Amino acid sequence: MNHASYYHNKVIWITGASSGIGENLAKQLAQFGALLVLSARNQQKLEDLKKTLVNTDAHLVLPLDLSQLGETTNYTDQILAKYGRIDILINNGGVSQRASANDTSMDVNRQLMEVNFFGNIALAKAVLPIYRRQQSGQFLIVSSIAGKFGFHLRSIYSASKSALVGYYESIAMEEAEHGVKVTIAFPGKINTPISKSALTANGALHGQMDRNQSTGMPVEKCVDQMLLALSKSKREVLIGGKELIAVRLKRFFPHLFWKLVPKQNAT
Repeated sequence: MNHASYYHNKVIWITGASSGIGENLAKQLAQFGALLVLSARNQQKLEDLKKTLVNTDAHLVLPLDLSQLGETTNYTDQILAKYGRIDILINNGGVSQRASANDTSMDVNRQLMEVNFFGNIALAKAVLPIYRRQQSGQFLIVSSIAGKFGFHLRSIYSASKSALVGYYESIAMEEAEHGVKVTIAFPGKINTPISKSALTANGALHGQMDRNQSTGMPVEKCVDQMLLALSKSKREVLIGGKELIAVRLKRFFPHLFWKLVPKQNAT
C-alpha cells in the first residue's frame, strides 16, 4: 500500500494549517482523499485554503488559538458531530523564537511554552479518550531539529520542542495497548515563513525571512517525507539537508559537535 492510499477517507485534524508545513499537509492529504479538520487562529486563511482543496465540502474549518484553548471538548464535539471519529491528529501549530536566553522576557518564555507545549498536549488529551474508544488513532507531532539540541536564539523554542519528545514518547508506551501510535517529525531547514512570525525578546515579531529558511528544503518535499513516515508508523523521522549531520555528531561525536555547531549562523 502506498502512502497516498493510506490516507483515503481518514479523518485528520491539522493544527497550524493556515501556512507553511500545515498548509501543505492539507493540500497533499486532500489530494489523497482524506477528510480534513483545519485549525489555526486565522479563520479567513483557513476558509480560503478550504476553497482550494479537492473535495471542498468534505473538510471542516475549526479555528483555535493554542495559547487560549479553554474547554477542548468544544472542538472534539464538533469533529465527532461531522465525522463520528478522529483517525489522526497532526499537532503542527507553533511559534519560533529569535532572541537570546538572556534577553528573552519570562512572559515570552511562558507564551512559547503555552503555544508549543501546553496547547499541543491539551489537544492530545482531548483526543486520547476518543482513540481509546476506537482502539485506534495516530499522532504526528511536528517537533524540530531544535528538539534534538539547543541552538543560538532558540532557547525556549528548543526547550518546548524537546519537551514534546518526552511527552509523546510516554504516550507511545502507555497507549500502545489501545492501538495508539506516535510519529515525531524533526524538520531542519525548511522553506516556510516560520521565521517571520518568530518572537523576539519582548514578544514582537521577527518579521523577516531568515536565510536558513529561504534556502531550506522545499516544503512539499518535507511534507511528503512526513506523510510517508506516518503511514509506516515510524517512531521518528529526521527531515532536512546537511544540518541533520549535527544530530548524528551530537550523538556519536559530542566533542566534534561542540566544536563545530556553535559556530553555525543562527539565522
